[in-house]
Amino acid sequence: MAVSPIRDAAGEIVGAANIARDVTERKRQQAVLVQLERSNKELDQFASVASHDLQEPLRKIAAYIQLFREECGEQINDAGRNYLDVVANAALRLRTLISDLLAFSRVAARGKPLVPTNATSCVQSAIERLEVAIAESGAQVTFDPLPVMLADESQLTQIFQNLIENAVKYRNEAVACRVQIGGRDLGSRYEFFVRDNGIGIDPQFFERIFEIFQRLHNQREYGGTGIGLAICRRIVERFGGKIRVESAPGEGSTFYFTAKRDHNEGADDDLAH
Repeated sequence: MAVSPIRDAAGEIVGAANIARDVTERKRQQAVLVQLERSNKELDQFASVASHDLQEPLRKIAAYIQLFREECGEQINDAGRNYLDVVANAALRLRTLISDLLAFSRVAARGKPLVPTNATSCVQSAIERLEVAIAESGAQVTFDPLPVMLADESQLTQIFQNLIENAVKYRNEAVACRVQIGGRDLGSRYEFFVRDNGIGIDPQFFERIFEIFQRLHNQREYGGTGIGLAICRRIVERFGGKIRVESAPGEGSTFYFTAKRDHNEGADDDLAH
Protein backbone atom coordinates (compact mmCIF):
# COMPACT_ATOMS: atom_id res chain seq x y z
CA MET A 1 0.00 0.00 0.00
CA ALA A 2 1.23 3.51 -0.86
CA VAL A 3 0.04 6.81 0.66
CA SER A 4 0.16 9.94 -1.49
CA PRO A 5 -0.69 13.50 -0.35
CA ILE A 6 -3.54 15.41 -1.99
CA ARG A 7 -2.78 19.11 -2.50
CA ASP A 8 -5.01 22.04 -3.37
CA ALA A 9 -4.29 24.68 -6.00
CA ALA A 10 -2.02 26.50 -3.56
CA GLY A 11 0.01 23.39 -2.87
CA GLU A 12 -1.33 22.85 0.62
CA ILE A 13 -1.96 19.28 1.74
CA VAL A 14 -5.68 18.78 2.15
CA GLY A 15 -5.87 15.01 2.33
CA ALA A 16 -4.23 11.70 1.46
CA ALA A 17 -4.84 8.96 -1.04
CA ASN A 18 -4.23 5.32 -0.27
CA ILE A 19 -3.28 3.19 -3.25
CA ALA A 20 -3.35 -0.57 -2.79
CA ARG A 21 -2.37 -3.22 -5.33
CA ASP A 22 -3.40 -6.82 -5.16
CA VAL A 23 -0.21 -8.75 -5.94
CA THR A 24 -1.60 -12.13 -4.96
CA GLU A 25 -1.86 -13.37 -8.56
CA ARG A 26 1.62 -12.09 -9.44
CA LYS A 27 3.12 -13.83 -6.42
CA ARG A 28 1.25 -17.02 -7.32
CA GLN A 29 2.66 -16.91 -10.85
CA GLN A 30 6.16 -16.29 -9.53
CA ALA A 31 5.82 -19.25 -7.16
CA VAL A 32 4.67 -21.45 -10.05
CA LEU A 33 7.65 -20.37 -12.16
CA VAL A 34 10.07 -21.09 -9.31
CA GLN A 35 8.53 -24.53 -8.79
CA LEU A 36 8.61 -25.24 -12.52
CA GLU A 37 12.27 -24.25 -12.72
CA ARG A 38 13.08 -26.50 -9.75
CA SER A 39 11.17 -29.39 -11.33
CA ASN A 40 12.98 -28.93 -14.64
CA LYS A 41 16.36 -29.00 -12.89
CA GLU A 42 15.41 -32.15 -10.98
CA LEU A 43 14.19 -33.79 -14.19
CA ASP A 44 17.41 -32.87 -15.94
CA GLN A 45 19.49 -34.32 -13.09
CA PHE A 46 17.44 -37.50 -13.07
CA ALA A 47 17.69 -37.87 -16.85
CA SER A 48 21.46 -37.38 -16.78
CA VAL A 49 21.97 -39.99 -14.06
CA ALA A 50 19.57 -42.44 -15.69
CA SER A 51 21.23 -41.94 -19.04
CA HIS A 52 24.69 -42.69 -17.64
CA ASP A 53 23.53 -45.71 -15.63
CA LEU A 54 21.69 -47.19 -18.61
CA GLN A 55 24.28 -46.37 -21.24
CA GLU A 56 27.17 -47.99 -19.41
CA PRO A 57 25.85 -51.60 -19.53
CA LEU A 58 24.84 -51.09 -23.16
CA ARG A 59 28.36 -50.01 -24.06
CA LYS A 60 29.66 -53.09 -22.29
CA ILE A 61 27.28 -55.35 -24.23
CA ALA A 62 28.41 -53.83 -27.52
CA ALA A 63 32.08 -54.15 -26.54
CA TYR A 64 31.78 -57.82 -25.59
CA ILE A 65 29.86 -58.65 -28.75
CA GLN A 66 32.68 -57.15 -30.79
CA LEU A 67 35.28 -58.97 -28.69
CA PHE A 68 33.43 -62.26 -29.10
CA ARG A 69 33.32 -61.80 -32.87
CA GLU A 70 37.04 -61.09 -33.05
CA GLU A 71 38.11 -64.03 -30.89
CA CYS A 72 35.54 -66.65 -31.91
CA GLY A 73 34.51 -65.46 -35.35
CA GLU A 74 35.68 -68.58 -37.19
CA GLN A 75 33.72 -70.82 -34.82
CA ILE A 76 30.42 -68.99 -35.22
CA ASN A 77 27.99 -70.29 -37.84
CA ASP A 78 25.57 -68.15 -39.82
CA ALA A 79 22.79 -68.51 -37.25
CA GLY A 80 25.13 -67.43 -34.47
CA ARG A 81 26.23 -64.36 -36.41
CA ASN A 82 22.59 -63.43 -36.98
CA TYR A 83 21.90 -63.72 -33.26
CA LEU A 84 24.83 -61.44 -32.49
CA ASP A 85 23.59 -58.93 -35.05
CA VAL A 86 20.16 -58.88 -33.41
CA VAL A 87 21.65 -58.26 -29.97
CA ALA A 88 24.02 -55.58 -31.25
CA ASN A 89 21.24 -53.76 -33.13
CA ALA A 90 18.94 -53.94 -30.11
CA ALA A 91 21.65 -52.44 -27.88
CA LEU A 92 22.30 -49.68 -30.40
CA ARG A 93 18.60 -48.87 -30.70
CA LEU A 94 18.23 -48.70 -26.91
CA ARG A 95 21.19 -46.34 -26.68
CA THR A 96 19.57 -44.12 -29.30
CA LEU A 97 16.25 -44.17 -27.43
CA ILE A 98 17.99 -43.13 -24.21
CA SER A 99 19.85 -40.30 -25.95
CA ASP A 100 16.65 -39.03 -27.57
CA LEU A 101 14.76 -39.20 -24.30
CA LEU A 102 17.52 -37.19 -22.63
CA ALA A 103 17.29 -34.60 -25.42
CA PHE A 104 13.52 -34.38 -24.92
CA SER A 105 13.86 -33.85 -21.18
CA ARG A 106 16.41 -31.07 -21.66
CA VAL A 107 14.32 -28.87 -23.93
CA ALA A 108 13.09 -26.80 -20.99
CA ALA A 109 15.75 -27.60 -18.40
CA ARG A 110 18.70 -26.51 -20.54
CA GLY A 111 17.06 -24.13 -22.96
CA LYS A 112 18.72 -20.75 -23.37
CA PRO A 113 16.83 -17.46 -22.90
CA LEU A 114 14.60 -16.45 -25.80
CA VAL A 115 16.22 -13.61 -27.72
CA PRO A 116 15.80 -12.06 -31.20
CA THR A 117 16.99 -14.79 -33.56
CA ASN A 118 17.54 -14.85 -37.32
CA ALA A 119 15.33 -17.71 -38.54
CA THR A 120 17.03 -17.77 -41.97
CA SER A 121 20.39 -18.53 -40.34
CA CYS A 122 18.79 -21.36 -38.39
CA VAL A 123 17.41 -22.91 -41.59
CA GLN A 124 20.83 -22.67 -43.23
CA SER A 125 22.46 -24.36 -40.22
CA ALA A 126 19.86 -27.15 -40.29
CA ILE A 127 20.49 -27.77 -44.00
CA GLU A 128 24.25 -27.89 -43.41
CA ARG A 129 23.80 -30.51 -40.69
CA LEU A 130 21.72 -32.64 -43.08
CA GLU A 131 24.01 -32.14 -46.07
CA VAL A 132 24.82 -35.83 -46.50
CA ALA A 133 21.23 -37.07 -46.16
CA ILE A 134 19.99 -34.40 -48.56
CA ALA A 135 22.67 -35.26 -51.13
CA GLU A 136 22.09 -39.02 -50.89
CA SER A 137 18.33 -38.62 -51.35
CA GLY A 138 18.67 -36.13 -54.19
CA ALA A 139 16.32 -33.80 -52.33
CA GLN A 140 15.98 -30.13 -53.25
CA VAL A 141 15.50 -27.88 -50.22
CA THR A 142 14.51 -24.26 -50.85
CA PHE A 143 13.61 -21.49 -48.42
CA ASP A 144 12.34 -17.92 -48.45
CA PRO A 145 14.01 -15.15 -46.43
CA LEU A 146 12.68 -15.51 -42.89
CA PRO A 147 12.31 -12.86 -40.16
CA VAL A 148 14.03 -12.27 -36.86
CA MET A 149 11.91 -13.80 -34.11
CA LEU A 150 12.00 -14.51 -30.38
CA ALA A 151 13.68 -17.89 -29.93
CA ASP A 152 16.54 -20.02 -28.67
CA GLU A 153 18.80 -20.28 -31.72
CA SER A 154 19.94 -23.87 -31.16
CA GLN A 155 16.39 -25.05 -30.49
CA LEU A 156 14.94 -23.23 -33.52
CA THR A 157 17.62 -24.89 -35.63
CA GLN A 158 16.58 -28.22 -34.10
CA ILE A 159 12.95 -27.67 -35.18
CA PHE A 160 13.92 -27.00 -38.80
CA GLN A 161 16.41 -29.88 -38.76
CA ASN A 162 13.84 -32.39 -37.48
CA LEU A 163 11.18 -31.27 -39.96
CA ILE A 164 13.54 -31.29 -42.96
CA GLU A 165 14.98 -34.66 -41.91
CA ASN A 166 11.47 -36.14 -41.74
CA ALA A 167 10.62 -34.69 -45.15
CA VAL A 168 13.68 -36.40 -46.64
CA LYS A 169 13.12 -39.65 -44.77
CA TYR A 170 9.45 -40.01 -45.70
CA ARG A 171 9.91 -38.99 -49.33
CA ASN A 172 7.94 -40.46 -52.21
CA GLU A 173 10.40 -42.56 -54.20
CA ALA A 174 8.28 -42.10 -57.36
CA VAL A 175 9.07 -38.37 -57.59
CA ALA A 176 12.01 -36.09 -56.90
CA CYS A 177 12.01 -34.98 -53.26
CA ARG A 178 11.15 -31.31 -52.81
CA VAL A 179 11.14 -29.43 -49.51
CA GLN A 180 10.03 -25.81 -49.24
CA ILE A 181 10.39 -23.59 -46.17
CA GLY A 182 8.68 -20.25 -45.68
CA GLY A 183 6.66 -18.11 -43.32
CA ARG A 184 4.29 -15.20 -42.93
CA ASP A 185 3.70 -12.33 -40.55
CA LEU A 186 0.43 -12.69 -38.61
CA GLY A 187 0.80 -9.45 -36.69
CA SER A 188 1.40 -10.54 -33.10
CA ARG A 189 3.35 -13.60 -34.18
CA TYR A 190 5.03 -15.35 -37.08
CA GLU A 191 3.93 -18.58 -38.69
CA PHE A 192 6.49 -20.81 -40.41
CA PHE A 193 5.98 -23.84 -42.60
CA VAL A 194 7.99 -26.80 -43.91
CA ARG A 195 6.27 -28.37 -46.92
CA ASP A 196 7.20 -31.58 -48.74
CA ASN A 197 5.88 -33.83 -51.50
CA GLY A 198 6.39 -37.06 -49.59
CA ILE A 199 4.20 -40.02 -48.70
CA GLY A 200 1.85 -37.94 -46.56
CA ILE A 201 0.00 -38.68 -43.33
CA ASP A 202 -3.54 -39.92 -42.69
CA PRO A 203 -5.51 -37.19 -40.83
CA GLN A 204 -6.47 -39.65 -38.07
CA PHE A 205 -2.80 -39.62 -36.97
CA PHE A 206 -2.28 -35.85 -36.90
CA GLU A 207 -2.20 -35.66 -33.09
CA ARG A 208 -0.48 -38.98 -32.50
CA ILE A 209 2.66 -38.08 -34.47
CA PHE A 210 3.50 -35.34 -31.95
CA GLU A 211 3.45 -37.76 -29.00
CA ILE A 212 6.69 -39.17 -27.67
CA PHE A 213 7.85 -42.51 -29.14
CA GLN A 214 4.81 -42.77 -31.41
CA ARG A 215 5.58 -44.27 -34.82
CA LEU A 216 3.33 -44.82 -37.82
CA HIS A 217 5.71 -47.09 -39.71
CA ASN A 218 7.64 -50.28 -39.11
CA GLN A 219 11.21 -49.84 -37.86
CA ARG A 220 12.42 -51.82 -40.87
CA GLU A 221 10.74 -49.37 -43.25
CA TYR A 222 11.92 -46.16 -41.65
CA GLY A 223 14.51 -45.81 -38.91
CA GLY A 224 14.31 -43.50 -35.91
CA THR A 225 12.77 -43.49 -32.45
CA GLY A 226 9.60 -41.47 -33.05
CA ILE A 227 10.63 -38.59 -30.80
CA GLY A 228 11.62 -35.90 -33.31
CA LEU A 229 8.18 -34.31 -33.66
CA ALA A 230 7.58 -34.54 -29.90
CA ILE A 231 10.75 -32.50 -29.40
CA CYS A 232 9.54 -30.00 -32.00
CA ARG A 233 6.24 -29.52 -30.18
CA ARG A 234 7.98 -29.17 -26.82
CA ILE A 235 10.29 -26.48 -28.22
CA VAL A 236 7.50 -24.61 -30.02
CA GLU A 237 5.43 -24.53 -26.85
CA ARG A 238 8.44 -23.15 -24.99
CA PHE A 239 8.51 -20.38 -27.62
CA GLY A 240 4.87 -19.61 -26.80
CA GLY A 241 3.57 -21.08 -30.06
CA LYS A 242 1.77 -24.07 -31.50
CA ILE A 243 2.55 -26.66 -34.15
CA ARG A 244 0.24 -28.54 -36.49
CA VAL A 245 0.25 -30.47 -39.75
CA GLU A 246 -1.83 -30.53 -42.90
CA SER A 247 -1.49 -33.66 -45.01
CA ALA A 248 -3.12 -36.52 -46.87
CA PRO A 249 -1.74 -39.93 -47.89
CA GLY A 250 0.27 -39.62 -51.08
CA GLU A 251 -0.03 -35.82 -51.21
CA GLY A 252 2.85 -34.66 -49.05
CA SER A 253 2.77 -32.82 -45.72
CA THR A 254 3.02 -29.24 -44.50
CA PHE A 255 4.04 -28.58 -40.91
CA TYR A 256 3.18 -25.17 -39.47
CA PHE A 257 4.45 -23.64 -36.24
CA THR A 258 4.16 -20.20 -34.69
CA ALA A 259 6.30 -18.05 -32.43
CA LYS A 260 6.04 -14.64 -30.78
CA ARG A 261 7.55 -11.58 -32.39
CA ASP A 262 8.91 -10.20 -29.10
CA HIS A 263 8.59 -10.30 -25.32
CA ASN A 264 5.67 -7.87 -25.28
CA GLU A 265 3.30 -10.14 -27.14
CA GLY A 266 0.67 -12.08 -25.26
CA ALA A 267 -0.26 -15.73 -25.49
CA ASP A 268 -0.45 -17.28 -28.94
CA ASP A 269 -3.81 -17.25 -30.66
CA ASP A 270 -5.31 -20.25 -32.37
CA LEU A 271 -3.62 -21.13 -35.62
CA ALA A 272 -5.26 -19.94 -38.79
CA HIS A 273 -6.43 -22.71 -41.06
